[in-house]
Amino acid sequence: MLYLLFSFHITEKKIVSNEEIALMSYVIFFVLTILVVFVLFFLMFQKRKNQLLLDKVVQQQQFDAELIKTQQEIQEETLKHVGRELHDNVGQMLVLATMQMNALANGVKQEDKSKVDNSAKALKDALEEVRALSKSLNSDVIFKLGFEATVKNEIDRLNKSGLIRSELLVVGEKVSFENKKDEVILFRMLQEFFSNTLKYAEAEHLNVSLEYGTENLTIMLEDDGQGFDMATITKGSGLINLEKRAELIQAQLELKTKQGEGTTLLLQYPYKTSWL
Repeated sequence: MLYLLFSFHITEKKIVSNEEIALMSYVIFFVLTILVVFVLFFLMFQKRKNQLLLDKVVQQQQFDAELIKTQQEIQEETLKHVGRELHDNVGQMLVLATMQMNALANGVKQEDKSKVDNSAKALKDALEEVRALSKSLNSDVIFKLGFEATVKNEIDRLNKSGLIRSELLVVGEKVSFENKKDEVILFRMLQEFFSNTLKYAEAEHLNVSLEYGTENLTIMLEDDGQGFDMATITKGSGLINLEKRAELIQAQLELKTKQGEGTTLLLQYPYKTSWL
């Protein structure tokens, strides 16, 4: 009898122990399930959050690109209008003044003839400068002539101005741009550098080189001006314009300068780019 009672007691303990183990297993399984769900939810939340941030960055980049494009288009339309006005109105006025000055030269006294001739020559030079400037401002002319020819015209214009001595070196076989609008943007970048050189650098020489490679056009602009300290200089609109335009056409830009040692601008332009 005692043996049966003892056996029953042991069996009851085993049943109780098995129930406790089962209950603990259920609890552990439930807790682990909650933890797994929480971790998965957290990971999904972080992924969604990161995707939203990435989408926001992409949207901001797209907005900035569209803004730059719009600004570029407005600027080109403005420059085109100014170029046409110079050619059609100011140019015609200078043509008329030159004709009148030449007619006047035939009727003046000999001692005054040299003065009239000098004035006529000054008007003629001014007319040529206005025509050359109108071409460099009008993007339609740049499309028609092409990038390299437009750069040559600008170099000639700088030399005729007498403000600086400029030289152009072309290396390699000319490669046509897939996106013609990139020619205008690149040329505007060169004009920006030329303008800054004339206004601030106090340079005597300006060298421009175009090197046509298999994939990139390498452009180097160098002046022998006073240069500046990159560490202390505040970014002006000129440098910002250069960087924004380079970003627009996916070109690599590197500006090197040092106080008293001139300034060098290096551009690496990939032919196969598109900004529209």
